[in-house]
Order: sequence, then structure tokens, then C-alpha cells
Amino acid sequence: MEKLQNMKTKLKNFYKLCPFAHTVGLLSAFIILLHLALRHNKVLMVKISENFVRPYHQTVAGILNGVHFSVAEVLIISAGIGVIAYLIYSIVRLICQKERLKLLYKTILPLLSFALLVYALFSVFWGTYYYADDFISRSGLKNEKISVEQLKTVTQYFADMANEYSQKVERDEKGFYRPDREEIMRMSPELYENIEDEFPCLEGKVLRAKGFKFSKILSYTDFTGFFFPFTGEANVNVDFPQNLFPSTVAHELAHQRGIAKEQEANFAAVLSSLEYGQEDFVYSAALLAYTHLGNALYKADHEAWKEIYSSLNDYVLLDFAENRAYWKQFEGPAQSTMNTVYEGFLQSYDQKLGMKSYGACVDLLVNYYYDEALEAVK
Repeated sequence: MEKLQNMKTKLKNFYKLCPFAHTVGLLSAFIILLHLALRHNKVLMVKISENFVRPYHQTVAGILNGVHFSVAEVLIISAGIGVIAYLIYSIVRLICQKERLKLLYKTILPLLSFALLVYALFSVFWGTYYYADDFISRSGLKNEKISVEQLKTVTQYFADMANEYSQKVERDEKGFYRPDREEIMRMSPELYENIEDEFPCLEGKVLRAKGFKFSKILSYTDFTGFFFPFTGEANVNVDFPQNLFPSTVAHELAHQRGIAKEQEANFAAVLSSLEYGQEDFVYSAALLAYTHLGNALYKADHEAWKEIYSSLNDYVLLDFAENRAYWKQFEGPAQSTMNTVYEGFLQSYDQKLGMKSYGACVDLLVNYYYDEALEAVK
């Protein structure tokens, strides 16, 4: 009995070292474990995502929509500066004070608790989506197996569309596509209005995408944009070449409307951009679709790919070349590490294809556009 009492006293004294950090860490760990235990309960995940997570995103993003800068960026930078300042302060204390082992624990625990809290909230406000109904289920779209001939037909369709609209968009004196990024983001709230009747699951508040000021950092980590689930904001990189910028805006807005999976967000980006009809969005969507379809056709029928690739005009080839040159300068350890981390993240949420899941939108594109493409290429 006395031993038990002594143990309780020691635990109480140990807890008192950092009561707030211990409480936050334990509660966060509990939420994470609860998520891991229950995330395969689809009925529960659907209820949470539809009745709590998505309304939260729409409400918070709606409140922040009048703020033209990215609140997500402010929070991320503030957190980064805060952690660095805390580490510097803690190192100085460790050097100057005694009882360093206890102080080291009191230094590490708040950082660990903060990391657990972020992951716990992320699991609730984003991870839940991966285990609820996906866009294919909610939309009723066909996702059947496709033939190489079908793939070839739809690839040619988007190649022709890219050729056509490449001559309708604004270009600089060197021939590069140069839309006004601010104008693109200004138009972004209207992007999904034309497909809400066909896909009621995509209904949502009229919200705009936001540019990330420190976009060069995103480029080093191979990101063209991201959805921030804590503020509900769709953030886009404003540094990478403009040719895929409009479709990137559409992609991040798809996440804002409850599409978690990357392949489905890519399809939604193409669909919404084409239905919107504005030249910049149509051209960028055609490039995005052709990129995915062309990569798939390259492996399935190389000769067919060569034939279609040779049909691309100089404007399209120039824009693709600019894109390749831009991203080549960021190749290195940071980009490779981030890709590995992100692939691990996708797989941790049972996205078995990892980064390759970006290519799975091909089936959706072919199934949806095949009849239209067949008619167009006759």
C-alpha cells in the first residue's frame, strides 16, 4: 500500500513538472489513438466529415474569406519562428542552469505535445475525409477499366484542346503564357458554380483561393499549393510558371469542397475549369489533363504517344519546357525528402498508390470524356 502511495506521489510530482504540456500531450495522443481505432468505421467517418469537418471548413474559410492574405501562412510562419525562438531560449537555459536532465525533459515535452496536438487536429480535420465516402462514391461517376484505344482518343482530345486554347490566351513577347495571377484568383470563387447541379456533393460557399507569399519555399518542397484544414483556406504557389496555375487553383478549391484524394481533386479541377469556360482555365485544364493522360499513354502505347505529342504546337511545347526548366532548379535533397515524407503521409492514410495516386485521375478523365472525345476527333 505504501509503495502504491509512493508511486502515486512520484507520478503526481512528475506530472507537475509540465502540467499543461502533459495534459495537451495526453489528450492529443488519446485523439490520435481513437482516430486510428475508429477510422475504418465508414458510417462514423461519414457522419463526422459531413456534420462536423466540412461545416467547420466552410464556416472558418467563410469568415477568413474577406482577409486577402493567407492566414494559414501567418500561422505556419509564426509557429516556425516560435519554435526556433523557444529552442534558442531553451539551449541558453540548459547551458546556464543546473539540473539539466530535468530541464531537458521540460524543454522537449512542450515540443512533443505541440507536435501531437497538430497531428491530432490534422487527423480530425483532414484525415477523417480519407475514410468517409470519396468523390466517386458521392458523385456516382463511372470509374471502369479503360482500353488503350480509349486512352488514346481522350489524350488526342485534350492535346487538340491545348493547341486550340494556347492561341487564345495572353502571351508575352517571347511567346510564354502569362495570365494575371491576381485576376485568376479573383475569378476562383465562381469556378465550381457551373457543376454544382450535376454534382451536389460539391456545393459550398463561394470562396477564393489565396496566394502564398513565400512561394519559393513551396517550390523547394515540390508543392504548387496546399489546403490548410485548420483554417479551411486553399493556398496556391504564386512563383511557379503560370501555365498550370489556373488548374492548380481549381485543384486546391476541390479540396476546400471536401475532396481529399489527389486524383479526384485533379479530375475536379479539369471538370470545373472546362465548365467554367474562361480561356485561361480551359487552357490550363487541358495541359493538366494532357499531362496525366500523356504519361499513361507513354507507358501503354509509346507509338501512339509519339504521334499525339508530335501534334502539339509550339506554344504548348514552350509552356511545357518552361515548366520543366523551373522545377529542375529545385531538384535536390529538400525536394526528394519532402516527396518521401508526403508519400509516407499518403500511405499512412491507406492511400496505397502514394505519390502515384496523382496518375489515377486518368480513369476518371477517360470514363467521363470518352464519348465527347470520340465525337470531337472523328
